[in-house]
Amino acid sequence: MVFLIWVWMAHSSVHKDRGELRIHENLVELGTDLAEYIAELSEASVKERGVFAIAISGGSLIGLMGKLCEAPYHKTVDWAKWYIFWADERVVGKTHADSNYKLAKDGLLSKVPVVPSHVNSINDSVSAEEAADDYEFHIRQLVKTRTINVSDNSDCPKFDLVLLGMGPDGHVASLFPNHPMLDEKSEWVTFITDSPKPPPERITFTLPVINSASNVAVVVTGESKAEAVHLAIDDVGPDYLSLPGRLVQPTKGKLVWFLDKPAASKLDGPQFSE
Repeated sequence: MVFLIWVWMAHSSVHKDRGELRIHENLVELGTDLAEYIAELSEASVKERGVFAIAISGGSLIGLMGKLCEAPYHKTVDWAKWYIFWADERVVGKTHADSNYKLAKDGLLSKVPVVPSHVNSINDSVSAEEAADDYEFHIRQLVKTRTINVSDNSDCPKFDLVLLGMGPDGHVASLFPNHPMLDEKSEWVTFITDSPKPPPERITFTLPVINSASNVAVVVTGESKAEAVHLAIDDVGPDYLSLPGRLVQPTKGKLVWFLDKPAASKLDGPQFSE
């Protein structure tokens, strides 16, 4: 059973619509819906542009994408047209247990017929700063060729989909609460060397890049993240406006939250409609 609820905050003078909420009974149903959502966006993007540029994060998100490896998606998705990026990455070797690339390769990419050269991982042999600069340069080249679209109202890349998780502290990608990188406006990709979660060195998309995407999906599961979901979505006043999850607000794109019931358990007065 899938519950859908739409939350509108158009009346807020600071925040616009917080997006579409898809609240699921369990992780199996969430994963099924997520796979269908990604497959539909892929089909639409390939039809319109000839490619599907998707940026993913790490954590439990990859496991929840697992249905894409199964029927019918294994054969119906046009994997050859996918270009895969990372919204954030740990600056470790590609075979390291902390690598988001390894997580995605083991859990998804090795099980579907993606084109290896379309998998755009970071340079893991240099410093975090150099890795961020290198990754941004690489993305800029692909924007020039329109493999990645360009934003209508800035020079930012316009990914077809940016797929994020959110931590119990409200962090998204590797943008953490109260971190100076939340204010970064000019860079597309930045780096941190003081992540509150190990490993400390990471690269991450900046908020302008995330918010320039055609579609942004935030996937959050578990009761431990319920408070962060509440603070990121509900009308909680000005004290929490700088929570990274709340700052995910596509300029012209669509925002969708995929939640299980425990993660949604602290939302204000949700009126579920079947």
